[in-house]
Amino acid sequence: MRIAICDDDILVSEQIECLIKTFFETKRIKCPEIIIFSSGESLLADKEANDILFLDIEMPGINGIYVGKELKKANDRIIIFIVTSYPEYLDEAMRFHVFRYLSKPLEKQRFFRNMNDAVDLYNAITVKVPVETKQGIHTLLASSIIMIEAQGRSVTVHTTLHDFESVHTIQYWLDLLPKNCFFQTHRSFIVNFEHISDFDHSLVHLADNQFQAYLTKRKYSAFKGAYLLYLESTR
Repeated sequence: MRIAICDDDILVSEQIECLIKTFFETKRIKCPEIIIFSSGESLLADKEANDILFLDIEMPGINGIYVGKELKKANDRIIIFIVTSYPEYLDEAMRFHVFRYLSKPLEKQRFFRNMNDAVDLYNAITVKVPVETKQGIHTLLASSIIMIEAQGRSVTVHTTLHDFESVHTIQYWLDLLPKNCFFQTHRSFIVNFEHISDFDHSLVHLADNQFQAYLTKRKYSAFKGAYLLYLESTR
């Protein structure tokens, strides 16, 4: 993971850096690489890929809105925090799907909550899982899994590539997959929020309606809430 901070105010950049380091220390996780940029121009000139970005809006030269749009064009999976004292930019920032909007001065607990959500999303996007079949083991990005389906003793992993017949149970998959991106809608189905097309009280359609999964009525409210929370964290 690589985290970038772009703000022309060095004191703000140092505060964000300190908060990030404290967050990872609290989690007892090794802190990733943190890079600080003082302008939009220097950030755009950087050729390294950033996974999480804390971006100021009001900067001399190129403003943060332009920078954010350009970075999203190059990498739509980058997780962008807008950090600013100007709430009037919120609507425009949301148009290029920023992750969260943080107001200055930064509040530690709110920062930690949002940082935790960002790390969860990053892990869900980048985590790889082994799919063991009778023929061998295939390593895939969890995000490429559309859904898991159990039929009798057979468990099928439907992916964007093709289907795999897993040697493991559906409970194994429920324990393995990231909780913030996957949901067991029925005893026989686990779905990936990323691939949902639409749903009603009994069915979930996925991958442009190529697949469907049963949705147990008693799980509908919990499923809807989890799905809306997922959408909020990725918009």
